[in-house]
Amino acid sequence: MQQKKLAYVISFAAFLIIIIGMQNNSAEAVQLKAAVYLTQAEIPKKVTERGLIGFARRTNTKRLRETQEQMLKDRQWKAHLIISFNAPPDDLEYQVLFYDVHDGPRRLVDDMSSFVNDRKQKTYLQKISLKRPRFKPNRNMELVVVVRRREVSRLQFGIIGQEAARSGTIEFTDSEAKL
Repeated sequence: MQQKKLAYVISFAAFLIIIIGMQNNSAEAVQLKAAVYLTQAEIPKKVTERGLIGFARRTNTKRLRETQEQMLKDRQWKAHLIISFNAPPDDLEYQVLFYDVHDGPRRLVDDMSSFVNDRKQKTYLQKISLKRPRFKPNRNMELVVVVRRREVSRLQFGIIGQEAARSGTIEFTDSEAKL
């Protein structure tokens, strides 16, 4: 009789372990993904999370235009980055990597770490500023969002701007020509 009770207890414990294991696997099966939007439009002041995502979809841009400073070296590309995860990232930070893909293979240009205040939040908004000379005008770029060293989203975009004008002529003085 006692062996039957022991067998029932062991079977029940094994059953519970299997059920708990299956629940953990199903939680991990939900892969974290994100929708990424870039906009240069002014963000509305009082907007809900759903309204922000709708605004981002409407004003999403594939080409960033540079600012109009007088000096070419002071110009930059400013935008708002909106990231909407399908589930909370459940981490303290996520990274945004910027790659230049204009000439073929990806070349890392810059990275940006963002720390999270609320681990359960799903949508994030932040201003970005891509400055010269690290970023060059008229290039195709790729933005990659990484959480826990895993790529969760990518977005290809272009940056448009004025390139430095060069005359193509070289002038030498007499003293430089003698060297």
